[in-house]
Amino acid sequence: MPTISMFFGIIIRMYYAPKEHNPPHVHAYFQDSKITIQIKDCEIIEGKMPIRQLRMIQAWIEIRRDELLADWELCQNGEKPFQIEPLK
Repeated sequence: MPTISMFFGIIIRMYYAPKEHNPPHVHAYFQDSKITIQIKDCEIIEGKMPIRQLRMIQAWIEIRRDELLADWELCQNGEKPFQIEPLK
């Protein structure tokens, strides 16, 4: 699962496998916390994350949604996703 972005100690990854289960989502990691979060509405699918880091992840998804959805399509076709600019 490639890392597509890293910021403020948070690692964002996306599975690089054809036909990954919907809805489109990313996996976020911070220290011992991890979540799976939807791209379209920033809803948590599973896991827990400290509120400060969760808000940063949600803000980043809002800003980078189009790029994330484009990466999702690449992954669905078995292609490697592109790196996405971190939150600054």
